[in-house]
Amino acid sequence: MDPASLLLSLFMAIIIVIIFAKGIVVIRPWEVGIYIRLGKFVGILRPGVHWVPPFISRVDRMDLRTQVVDVPRQDVITRDNSPVTVDAIVYFRVVDPKKAYFEVTDYRQAIISLAQTTLRSVIGDMELDEILYNRAAINAKLRQILDEATDKWGVRVETVEIREVEPSPTVKRAMEEQTSAERERRAAILRADGEKRAAILKAEGEKTAQILRAEGERIAAILRAEGERLATILKAQGEAQRLRILALGAASLHSHALTAMSLNTLEKMADGKATKIVIPFEVSKLIEGISAYVGKGVREPQVSEVDIEKLLKLIGKPEKVLGSIPSYEELTAEVRQALEEARKTKLRPAELAKEADELLKQIEKEEKK
Repeated sequence: MDPASLLLSLFMAIIIVIIFAKGIVVIRPWEVGIYIRLGKFVGILRPGVHWVPPFISRVDRMDLRTQVVDVPRQDVITRDNSPVTVDAIVYFRVVDPKKAYFEVTDYRQAIISLAQTTLRSVIGDMELDEILYNRAAINAKLRQILDEATDKWGVRVETVEIREVEPSPTVKRAMEEQTSAERERRAAILRADGEKRAAILKAEGEKTAQILRAEGERIAAILRAEGERLATILKAQGEAQRLRILALGAASLHSHALTAMSLNTLEKMADGKATKIVIPFEVSKLIEGISAYVGKGVREPQVSEVDIEKLLKLIGKPEKVLGSIPSYEELTAEVRQALEEARKTKLRPAELAKEADELLKQIEKEEKK
């Protein structure tokens, strides 16, 4: 083969490779290809590598992922004649590439324009308060209208979100004043309710305190009266026992002993600082007894003998009346035991320890005797 033929063959091979390479079409996983050849729709190219005849074929890729478009801000008049500025975001997906390609010129721009008109229509049929506090319903209504309208384009609207609703400055200032007034009203109500509850609680507390105080005073008076009654009874019993003991002891005393005890009593009465002394018995009888006891000049008054049996029957046996009288040894042992226990106690006054030591020494000294 001559060189010219060789160069021609090489040139033709390169041309063929270029033509073949130009016909290769790679469709990515999130795309489809609209295959048109000689002005006719041939089919949809799915993701992968395809070869189409070059120069006579056209493949337009179409994204099947969820796409987002912004709906521009626009001024809208609500049903209650309040101007507001609103904008939104629309999320959509191409579900039928053929319709999206052949039924509408630019489905993205078509969706934006349709969303603007629909948003203006929906907002215009609602009042301002409803728009501000019911965005979820607006979003759902917009999505339903847009989805039905774009269904013939092969597009499915997934979500519509109202991004911002901004009233006019005048309306916004009036709303702020309304909100401030409402908060002040609620604060006043809460403050009044709190004062009412506080007054009720305070009155209930005072009522309970007075009831408890009266109950306490009543119980204290009862206990005080009960204590005085018990003390009076015990005092009377003690006085009765003392008189019975005196009667028992005086039953066996001679008249001389009674006279001597009377003299001792007069001596103690005269030993005081009083200038006037009232003696609650007849002094002449006492003087007669003293003279009889001292000088034997007058007949000694005789004391009538006491019937011991009648006395014992009346006041009981002496052991029961006087009770058991401890001996000196028993008292010493009890005192020693008490002092030993007091010494074992760490917390005791120094004076008590000193007195205890002196008392123990005195007891030991008497025992040695």
